[in-house]
Amino acid sequence: MYERITRGVKVIVRPKYLDGQSKPEEGHFVWAYSVTIENHGRETVTLRTRYWKITDALGHVQEVRGAGVVGEQPTLKPGDSYSYTSGCPLKTSSGFMAGAYQMQLPSGEFINVEIPAFSLDSPHEKHPIN
Repeated sequence: MYERITRGVKVIVRPKYLDGQSKPEEGHFVWAYSVTIENHGRETVTLRTRYWKITDALGHVQEVRGAGVVGEQPTLKPGDSYSYTSGCPLKTSSGFMAGAYQMQLPSGEFINVEIPAFSLDSPHEKHPIN
């Protein structure tokens, strides 16, 4: 489990290797990652955009940007939480991800909430990152 708090918004990530969807002999490795966002702050926040930086074991970087997460732009009042699960395929048996959510406050101000860096380890990696 990986976690980070930015301005009262806590992001918790739990990655899991998906053996049944991976094909190591073909250089195809898949992970699911479950994210929980908790609003411990005093203001309501709405998740507007996401940014991911995905790095494989060879150092190749892919950047992903988009609106919301899994087709949603959740609003979290103080004390609320929101969870979702998504996935990430790589051509290598390990890698890591990090990123940020852009949240909007009721005032219209935008804040960047960090997503903690987390490792994508598989049983096929001889030297796991984590």
